[in-house]
Amino acid sequence: MVNWKAIERLSRWYSGDIQDVMDKYGAYGFLKGISLYGVLKPGQVVCGPAHTVRYAPSTRTGQPQDIYHGVIDSVTKGGILMVDSSCAEGSGTGELMSTGARTRGAAATVVHGTVRDLAEVRKLDYPLYAGGVSPVGVSGRMEPAEAQVELDIHGVRVRPGDVIFADISGVVVIPHELVEKIADDADKNGDAEVVCRQRILAGEKLRDIWPVGSTGPA
Repeated sequence: MVNWKAIERLSRWYSGDIQDVMDKYGAYGFLKGISLYGVLKPGQVVCGPAHTVRYAPSTRTGQPQDIYHGVIDSVTKGGILMVDSSCAEGSGTGELMSTGARTRGAAATVVHGTVRDLAEVRKLDYPLYAGGVSPVGVSGRMEPAEAQVELDIHGVRVRPGDVIFADISGVVVIPHELVEKIADDADKNGDAEVVCRQRILAGEKLRDIWPVGSTGPA
């Protein structure tokens, strides 16, 4: 069951807040090497449950992409597509996949691998994250093989239903069993940082108010 209330609260903050809080629980969720290639409005974040797809090497040409298409067509509104297409060269996500995802209500697509059609994707105002860009297609190289399975992205486990948080700085995966706790602590941490920021803007010295929560010198 998706904890949408916790997701809404998490969406108040940014990726640094989220990973800082996860560190307290010994959880590491940052997806290394994955950056924004689509569009986020200034200050925008995306946060939602993961829907996973794994590609596998394939020499078939003109192969159907029913598995990936099926996940896009059934994505939960506000869900995030997490695709591992790192098994071979080629980009399985571009304009049409992004158009379908956006139309079905997905919040974003995150790809461990390359993507293409960036000019067209950016016209969609759609958040697309990836490890890189390549115009090379997947036909004869790989094809979607499994859906809603656990993925391993550079040692970070991503399971269907885990929560993905992404902003301009990167992508963090939150284990679904920790979502409520992370949201609670992110609220406390974020509210404290708001006070810290106000004190800085009011002219106080950073060394007198850091770490967050300090009341200043005795």
